[in-house]
Amino acid sequence: MNSKSIKTWAWVHKWSSLVCTIFMLLLCITGLPLIFHHELGHLLGTEVEAPEMPANSPRASLDDVIKTAHALYPERVVQFVSQEEDSDKIWFVTLTPTPDPTDDFKSVAVDARTGQVLATPKFDEGFMWVMFKLHVDLFAGLAGKLFLGFMGLLLLVAIVSGVVLYAPFMRKLEFGTVRRERRPRLKWLDLHNLLGIVTLVWAFTVGATGMINTWADLVIKYWQYDQLSALLAPYKGQAMVPAAERGSVQRSLDLALAQAPGTKLSFIAFPGTAFSSPHHNTVFLRGNEPFTSRLLQPVLVDAKTNEVTAKPALPWYLTALLVSQPLHFGDYGGMPMQIIWALLDIATIIVLGSGLYLWLKRSNPVHEHAKRKDHKTEAAPQGLPTPSAQPAAANSKAIPSP
Repeated sequence: MNSKSIKTWAWVHKWSSLVCTIFMLLLCITGLPLIFHHELGHLLGTEVEAPEMPANSPRASLDDVIKTAHALYPERVVQFVSQEEDSDKIWFVTLTPTPDPTDDFKSVAVDARTGQVLATPKFDEGFMWVMFKLHVDLFAGLAGKLFLGFMGLLLLVAIVSGVVLYAPFMRKLEFGTVRRERRPRLKWLDLHNLLGIVTLVWAFTVGATGMINTWADLVIKYWQYDQLSALLAPYKGQAMVPAAERGSVQRSLDLALAQAPGTKLSFIAFPGTAFSSPHHNTVFLRGNEPFTSRLLQPVLVDAKTNEVTAKPALPWYLTALLVSQPLHFGDYGGMPMQIIWALLDIATIIVLGSGLYLWLKRSNPVHEHAKRKDHKTEAAPQGLPTPSAQPAAANSKAIPSP
C-alpha cells in the first residue's frame, strides 16, 4: 500500500476505535461475570435448587403449576412458562401486569414433580442483574440495544482496519515481538498489536454476534409481521382469548410435543405476548443435539380449542439470531469453553486499555519531544506513518434471550 492509503486506513482505525473503546471496555468488563452467571448464582445463593427425588417421580400437571404460581400474583397475567435447558425439575412462571413486553415481571419457581412453590427469585435486582442490564442495553431499553449495536459495528470496522495496518507496521519485526527494553509506549504498542492479532477471530465473532443480538426485539417484531400475520388470517376481527375461556395448557404442550418427536420444551408463550398471537399458546421446542438444541420450532396451538393450528419453519433471520447467541455467550462447551472465553475477554480488555493508553500518551504535549527523538527507532516503513498513528483499540467483545 502507498502512503496515502495507509493514512486513510489509519484514520479509519483511529476514529472507529476511539468512538467505541469506552463502551467496548464496559461490555468486556460486564461480560466477564456473565460468562459464569450460573456458577456465580450458585455461589451467591441466587440459583433455585430442586430437591432430590427418585427419577421416576410423577410430574404435576402444568395447569396446576400455573394456577399455583398465579395464586401468588392474581392481579398479573402469565406471559411465559419455561424450563432450564439442562433440567426439567423446575418450572419458571413469568407474570406481568399485561401481556405486553415489560421489565416489570415476577418469576415463580415451581417444583415440576410436587407442584409446590420453591422460590420467587428476583431476577431484576442484585449484582448480576446490574451487569446484565449494562451489558445488554445500558438501562435504556431498545434505544440502548441499538446504540450498543452501532458500537459493535464500529468495533468490526476497527478490527478490519487494524488488520490492514498490521502488516506494514510490523513487517520488520518477528511475530510476537514485544520490545520490553524500550520506552513504555513502544512496549505497549507491540503488546497491543500482538494481542489484537491473536484475538482477532474471537473478537470479530463475538462482536458480530453481539451486534446481531441487539436486533433481537426488531427481528421478533418482523417475524410477527412477516409470518404470524398470514397464519392469523382466520382469526381476523376476533378479540384475544380471555383467560377464563382457555383450554388446558398441559394439553397444548402434549399436542405440540407429538408434532415434533425427539424434541423437548424450551418455553411456552401465552396469548397476546411478544412471542405468540392473541389466539394461541405458542410452544417453542428445541432439539436434543448440541446444535439443534439452539434452534427453536414453534408450534401454534389454539388457546381455546387446543387444536394445532400451524408448525411454521423458523425463518432464516430468526435462525441466524439463535445460532449467534451461543457463539456470543460461549455457553455451549461447558466450563473449558467458559474459561477460554474469559481469557480471551481479559486479553481484549488489555487490547482496549492499551489502545486508549497509546492515544492518551500521543495527545500529551509533554511527550512530544521524546516522541520526535525516538521517531527513527520505531521500525516504521519509509514514507509511512509511524506506529503512533495506530492509537486505539483494535477489537473487543460485544454484547447478550428471553
